[in-house]
Amino acid sequence: MGINIKQHLTPPILLIIFLLLISLMFVFPVLNMIILGAILAYGIRPVAFKIQSKLKYSSISILLAMILILVPLILLVTYIIIETSGMISGFLATNSYSDINAALSSITAYLPGEFDINSMSAEINSSLHEVGSYALNYIVKFAGSLMNITLDLFILVCSVFYFTRDGVKCLEFIKSFVPKDSEKFFDDTVQSVQDVLRSIFYGHFLTSLIIGIFAAIGYSILGFPYGIFLGVITGILQLIPVFGPWPIYWILFFTDLLAGNYPRAVIVLLFGFFLSTVDMYIRPALSSHYADIHPLILLVGFLSGPLVYGIVGFIVGPLILGITYAVLDNYRKEYLMEDV
Repeated sequence: MGINIKQHLTPPILLIIFLLLISLMFVFPVLNMIILGAILAYGIRPVAFKIQSKLKYSSISILLAMILILVPLILLVTYIIIETSGMISGFLATNSYSDINAALSSITAYLPGEFDINSMSAEINSSLHEVGSYALNYIVKFAGSLMNITLDLFILVCSVFYFTRDGVKCLEFIKSFVPKDSEKFFDDTVQSVQDVLRSIFYGHFLTSLIIGIFAAIGYSILGFPYGIFLGVITGILQLIPVFGPWPIYWILFFTDLLAGNYPRAVIVLLFGFFLSTVDMYIRPALSSHYADIHPLILLVGFLSGPLVYGIVGFIVGPLILGITYAVLDNYRKEYLMEDV
């Protein structure tokens, strides 16, 4: 039986579609902040409820919970930017020509043929300075767009606050449009989305936090400069499935190898194997209680998210793909498998 589209496209429906499209045009530039606010609100809500059980004031409890969670995240991003710019500035300010020349000499000693070490080191120095200059220019442009960043942060804070306070009302409002025969699918989908959020929060972000802390302590004990910063980067890279934090381990390994610090080179490589082994036990133990998400879904989300939403895409990308997978899987179980 065919569907009579004209019967459903009544004037009120057409007006609603028109208004939704217009609203989406206004919301789209800050849609990433709104989505991120809804995601963070899900994690802040339990903390706010615990505080509210003692203070009895909803708004104050939410603000305190936001301070406990959002401020460390903002400070973390600021710390990464400051440390990165400091490392690049320090590298550009020092004369690293002799160091690279010595490293190339030690490498070419084991290679057949003759190489012009001076020209090779000059090319490498020039390339590194160009990369450093590009990075510094990017940071300057990033700081120049402070007004847009401030607006995004304001929308993020407001989204977190109101989604934390009125998230249940928002779900009830959406559910009021769901037909009676689809309410079970809607409830199951909401539960699946919550399972995905718990799985990613506990199974991936918490694991990365633990690995990052272990790495920062290990790097500092081994005497690497910027040990805490390297631990933070290790924790962030730990979020990316398959890829992981191995570039940090190998860079430190080869750096010590070229510098002649062979014992520490071996130790840092073994330390990397140790952290990877710990990850193999921690991640399944934390995430297996919730949703089972294929690593490819998270990998695509982590890699493509920043291309669409910028730096927040590292969080929004895998969550959106994970939620989409959960909704499709729930629809398959609810409707398609019943017809088989």
